[in-house]
Amino acid sequence: MPALQQLLKSTFGYGSFRPLQREICETSLAGRDVFALLPTGGGKSLCFQLPALARPGLTVVVSPLIALMKDQVDALRASGVAATFMNSTLDADESRARFRGLHRGEFKLLYVAPERLMLEGWAENLQKWNVSCLAIDEAHCVSEWGHDFRPEYRQIARLRQQLPDVPVIALTATATERVRADIVTHLKLRDPAIFVASFNRPNLTYRVVPKDQPLKQIIDFVRKRESECGIIYCATRATTERVAEALAGRGFAARAYHAGLDADERARNQEAFLRDDTRIVCATIAFGMGINKPNVRWIIHHDLPKNIEGYYQETGRAGRDGLPGDCLLLFSGGDIAKQTHFIDEITAEAEQKVARAQLRQMVQYAESAGCRRHELLAYFGETFPLDNCGACDNCLEPRETYDGTVVAQKFLSCIYRIRQNSGFTVGMNHLIEVLTGADTEKIRRWGHDRLTTYGIGGELSRPQWAAVGRELLRLGYVAVAEGEFATLDVTDEGMNVLRTREPITLTKPMVMPKARRVSTRREGDIECDELLFNRLRGVRKELADERGVPAYIVFGDNTLRAMARSYPTTVDAMEGIPGIGEKKRAEFGETFADAIAEYLENNPRIAF
Repeated sequence: MPALQQLLKSTFGYGSFRPLQREICETSLAGRDVFALLPTGGGKSLCFQLPALARPGLTVVVSPLIALMKDQVDALRASGVAATFMNSTLDADESRARFRGLHRGEFKLLYVAPERLMLEGWAENLQKWNVSCLAIDEAHCVSEWGHDFRPEYRQIARLRQQLPDVPVIALTATATERVRADIVTHLKLRDPAIFVASFNRPNLTYRVVPKDQPLKQIIDFVRKRESECGIIYCATRATTERVAEALAGRGFAARAYHAGLDADERARNQEAFLRDDTRIVCATIAFGMGINKPNVRWIIHHDLPKNIEGYYQETGRAGRDGLPGDCLLLFSGGDIAKQTHFIDEITAEAEQKVARAQLRQMVQYAESAGCRRHELLAYFGETFPLDNCGACDNCLEPRETYDGTVVAQKFLSCIYRIRQNSGFTVGMNHLIEVLTGADTEKIRRWGHDRLTTYGIGGELSRPQWAAVGRELLRLGYVAVAEGEFATLDVTDEGMNVLRTREPITLTKPMVMPKARRVSTRREGDIECDELLFNRLRGVRKELADERGVPAYIVFGDNTLRAMARSYPTTVDAMEGIPGIGEKKRAEFGETFADAIAEYLENNPRIAF
């Protein structure tokens, strides 16, 4: 279908598709329902935007976030696409004007929130507007098993009755098998073609370091990246405020974002970040869902996320333009206790059980000595084919191991003796108190001070024993009981190790990484003239500010880097640079060509 390739080039300025994009577009154009799972930054939006341009009629895009609607419509208009949105931010006159345009068939895409679609009169309007496709963005919102359940998404299926012949495309960036099945069921997709891209984000580097003076760690990290944009995720509103104030006090452009701020301040802070006026946002997890900002270069988790799915989604906000992104997680045992306390306050037993299991998986990820990428992909049912990803701390600097046979034997035999003696199992804290010879009321009441394993673990501190216990859990020698109390028991494999005294290798706990030079070449890097790149960013900001849009609506960083590599001094020389479609070349080409020519008057070209 050469028309698709041509549209991709002329409208969006790209010469080739990303994985699965072409297949998804062609299947949708053939009139079949589609379920598409592409990772954040994998080009989901193009999968319904391009077919909308290739087919007659209107494509209705259901989107949960007002900020994201405006963002996408601004970007489409900048590329010459007739797109609009309808939501509560519009006044009555503007709404009426857009309705008139829809009735006259002036638009190819309409973005709308699910609640609005259910309002009285909308069904009749949709039937009049020659709707040719229904695109459900962020489709995981339909599932209560997802990380962002939105009950109003459940009502979208009613549109199937009102528009029975209109094909549906459901898209999401993150979903486990269970969520995928839920999406297909609740949206009443008919024999959908299912496309699942790799969850791997090769341009992201993942690191976990022990949390130790986190403010200092964050400031040291940010200081090496002063010109880059990033998000710091924190567990509480108070922490976001504290971190933002500490950074601002040291001269960094940083703001807080959380649900406790009034709507105007939240909107101002988000807008400042989108427009590169603020480089850093310190936020609770509420931030970022409505952000389509491709040039976020790094993500820091100040606190341990609740689950791997949320962590994957949040780290996925870095490097959406395909250029490198750094993801840093600060981890401490204290964070586990904090999260456990939050979970204890959940009243629904089933919900509490799920939360505990998810937290255990998150802790296992944080403490694992294996490839981070391998662990993340395994969570989503995908196998990473390489032994070393070359882009996570454990692959770049493997942790030291040691002969843990003796400590493992002590830990396992303590569990065994308690169960043999008392007829029940206990949790991690009590077990460690027995091992370290603590004098507590429970130990005396249950007679655990008379066990042969009482006090045999004096060589390690409590946190060290907790780390050993969690590693034995991860290795499958210890299991957590299903039920209200997370008690520990020895598995069959653990009993075998106890009997045979088989050697066990354990990994030394994480230590603070030594200060070092970060590798300059990473997946997704575009080598370029950095001085010119910064000059072009200034030109882009001026153009964006004049138009009242975020900088990336003009051009993404990857487009600027490509220009700063090939030095096009005429509009014609920009042919083939990614991200420059016909309308953008006509509107902005000359300004950037002149800026490059002016730069070359005083600076030499660099050969790459």
